Amino acid sequence: MDKYQKQALQVAKEVVIKFIEVGRISPSNFGQNFDVIYKDIMRTMTGETAGDGSREEELAQKETDKDA
Repeated sequence: MDKYQKQALQVAKEVVIKFIEVGRISPSNFGQNFDVIYKDIMRTMTGETAGDGSREEELAQKETDKDA
């Protein structure tokens, strides 16, 4: 798990907890909502828009260059 995934998990957890606290999400449908929120956060963090994947490819290339 890379650092972006760990950060996205932490942010998604905090967002979902806040939504539960204010009554926007119930604990019974936590799973559905967490997945959507996590994916939205990952898409935002990586800069990917409308499925183009451009930012994700750039990040992958940086990781490859760093490992070399």
